[in-house]
Amino acid sequence: MADVAARVGVSRQLVSLVLGGRPGPSATAREQILRAAEELGYRADTAARLLRRTRSRQVGVLFTLEHPLDAHVVEAVYPVAAELGYSVVLSAMLTTRTERESIDDLLGLRCEALILIGMSAEAPTDLAKVAELVPVVEIGQRTGAPGTDSVRTADARGVHQAVDHLVSLGHRDISHVDGGDLPGARERLRGYRDGMAAHGLADRADVLPGDYTEESGARAARVLLARERPPTAVVACNDLCALGLVGTLSRAGSSVPDDISVVGYDDSRTARLPFLQLTSVRQDAAEMARLAVRSVAERLDDGRTESRHLVLEPVLAVRGSTGAPRRDRSRPAPSDGKRP
Repeated sequence: MADVAARVGVSRQLVSLVLGGRPGPSATAREQILRAAEELGYRADTAARLLRRTRSRQVGVLFTLEHPLDAHVVEAVYPVAAELGYSVVLSAMLTTRTERESIDDLLGLRCEALILIGMSAEAPTDLAKVAELVPVVEIGQRTGAPGTDSVRTADARGVHQAVDHLVSLGHRDISHVDGGDLPGARERLRGYRDGMAAHGLADRADVLPGDYTEESGARAARVLLARERPPTAVVACNDLCALGLVGTLSRAGSSVPDDISVVGYDDSRTARLPFLQLTSVRQDAAEMARLAVRSVAERLDDGRTESRHLVLEPVLAVRGSTGAPRRDRSRPAPSDGKRP
């Protein structure tokens, strides 16, 4: 900072204010100092700065690399955290290490709170121990661990909406590709069963095993195509699974939605691809991120101690992957060769 100050001809204190992002310096001084810092190759020693602080004001975010929704949430966390004066530290869940190891990495970096996106339902007692150390907010599920907060979508209602939509189009044979033990999957399965029962179709409920990947959708599609009478519609556990379904069905010569309608879940950017135009249940990633970061701030800055569990309403985004089943489509009357 002394070198930057000498280059610009200002005090070191002024350089410290600019490089620390604090108010006070004029726009001209800020521009000159930042340009000089860039020319001199100056980089702030973040680790040293953190050691000097009583508080780190860092929020650790644990997420997966496989699910598009996780990336959308992470992207939305940054501006909210910055607005509240927090920085973000990321840790990815990998098959090579346990979730607890990933959490311990974030705690070792002096994170004051944790936001867990799409974490599997580990033993609540283990997560409760973490919550005794720092505030913990789960996004996408509620494990029930004592002392934690959560922000999620009403998954059962979301899938129920999808079934309602398909039934309104005339579908009766509707299958569901399940997400297994992944976050939200059990609620989505419950919503499917409840939706089918609400329309008197409980005896036609058909659940195929799957997960939140394209591969699981492709496997489910091959199973359905091998049947003598495939369903006329499928509700996938998420958008990636739906993408695998649509791709495999299309390559086999089945038209979506003419032969089989497909609904996804998440309304990720994948759902809006021009070649897919997937009808999908929308989860508001930006709102979940905002509420999660604010929950952290309420714990750390305002002193809130009681747990809070927030549930957002899902919205069905209807696009081109759903339509009336072929047998219910109106067909043009045969021509008698006479002009009207």
